[in-house]
Amino acid sequence: MKVILINLVLVFVVFSNAFSQSTAISKRYWIQFRDKAESPYSITEPSQFLSAKALERRSKQGIAIVENDLPVNPNYVAQVAAITGVEVLNRSKWFNAITIQTSDSLAAVAVSNLPFVLQSKQTGRRKMPTNSDYFLNDLSKLITEAQAKDAAKLEKPDEGNYYGKGQKQITMLAGQKLHALGFQGQGITIAVLDAGFYRVNEFSYFEKLRNEGRLLGTRDFVDGGNAVFEDNSHGLSVLSTMASYKVGDFVGTAPAANYWLLRSENAATEYINEEDNWARAAEFADSVGVDIINSSLGYTVFDDVNTSHNYSQLDGKTTRITIAADIAASKGMLIVNSAGNSGNDAWLHIGAPADADSVLTIGATDSLGVYASFSSIGPSADGRIKPNVTAMGERAQIVSSGGTVAPSNGTSFSAPIVCGMAACLWQAHPESSAMQIFKAIEQSASQFDSPDDKKGFGIPDFLRAHEILAQSKLTGSETDSIINVYPNPFIEGVTLEFYSTVEQNIKVSIFKLNGKRVEEESHVVYPHANNTIHLDHVKKLGAGIYNITIQTPQKTFTRKVVKN
Repeated sequence: MKVILINLVLVFVVFSNAFSQSTAISKRYWIQFRDKAESPYSITEPSQFLSAKALERRSKQGIAIVENDLPVNPNYVAQVAAITGVEVLNRSKWFNAITIQTSDSLAAVAVSNLPFVLQSKQTGRRKMPTNSDYFLNDLSKLITEAQAKDAAKLEKPDEGNYYGKGQKQITMLAGQKLHALGFQGQGITIAVLDAGFYRVNEFSYFEKLRNEGRLLGTRDFVDGGNAVFEDNSHGLSVLSTMASYKVGDFVGTAPAANYWLLRSENAATEYINEEDNWARAAEFADSVGVDIINSSLGYTVFDDVNTSHNYSQLDGKTTRITIAADIAASKGMLIVNSAGNSGNDAWLHIGAPADADSVLTIGATDSLGVYASFSSIGPSADGRIKPNVTAMGERAQIVSSGGTVAPSNGTSFSAPIVCGMAACLWQAHPESSAMQIFKAIEQSASQFDSPDDKKGFGIPDFLRAHEILAQSKLTGSETDSIINVYPNPFIEGVTLEFYSTVEQNIKVSIFKLNGKRVEEESHVVYPHANNTIHLDHVKKLGAGIYNITIQTPQKTFTRKVVKN
């Protein structure tokens, strides 16, 4: 199953680079090194490998420089590159690994036999394009152009409306209220990881972005180099929901933010090496000082079925891309990812890295806030609430490959809509950490006290999130809250995660719907931490719906749970 996270409406075209029409196949391998011994880099001199902005972000959030920040040993890389027929594509400092490409199996063996190589795994292959690629390319253009023309007939821009066609997807998040306060993402840097950004360098919707120098740069982690404007248009449409600026026609959620455009996904194939590309792109984003990553990508099943994931692996700690996403979050970046579009498919659930516990995973609704049936559902395989929140992804407005604004469906678009607003929120509260921004967005959402597996905590209210953070600043404390209850439904036991602002005694109770208390425990919780509370005695309860309450000296919090 191909998962560039877009559903129902085809809004992309595939453009290949100038490859020979040969049928030769190059294979790609993930090469992990044993150590970083005798590295020329040191954690005591981080300016050698992290930008000033990256160091500032870490310093503000109290994040230390550690060994996985060190680049891979360049001497190891040079020895691999010296083997005839081997091309080094990407380097991953977090995994101490590189990705290579070669069509020579003997060269691959020679690399694996180097004394400093821990393991070597084939992760993909590259087949040169055939004429059928161009046929599909033209077909995609026709479909997109027809769809855009039809949409133009149905929905004329309102010249008296600042946001134009983007009005509904912003106002349902109360985004216009945050914008009215002067917060449109200024000073916040967003990296967009995607499959390509077709004609972003030309379309008028990004003229302000280009002219003001806020398009900070591009990188291609699939083929190397910086060329991304001739590739797939999925990233164009994703970017447009945030960065577009044409008053009365289409304005995005973060029209004043800075952007890096990073290509990590090869739209023509689906191999697990794309997870490695993603990790490398995230590392690059970290090193240049990005604040927020938007990833409208997800991975479940691959062309090589032997490497495909199963749902049990979406437990927040198994797939390489999920591990990379959590590492990225640990560096002080906010990671926003689409939930996926498998709600109507056999797969049904979220993909990776949407399962990561430190990723803000976004599902989709229609313009009325009703769950969009294509939106992938949770929970994660270990029972955590996913998606975290939802936004408009059914008939969301985007810039299409034809250069016009058109409606399209997918969590690919609900994610950046939220991501752009998160940038505005962080601009308003620059002293906050990435996880404080994450938590405020969840707490502001429409069903925070009763989350489910379709909409998560619901639709965020960014003015409310702003107020939550402002109140925290005024009082010098944050807000106690139940962060998670899982698994839900449960059979044997259930686990609570409770964020506490102070050390305090709490009472955990379980009630039937008729109000009868059937379980009660007392616990001590500690400040500025997600306290984990395991309730093992609940396995004796009969099947049904229960209310779990946590009572502090100030407030009572309630969540519904189901016992199977």
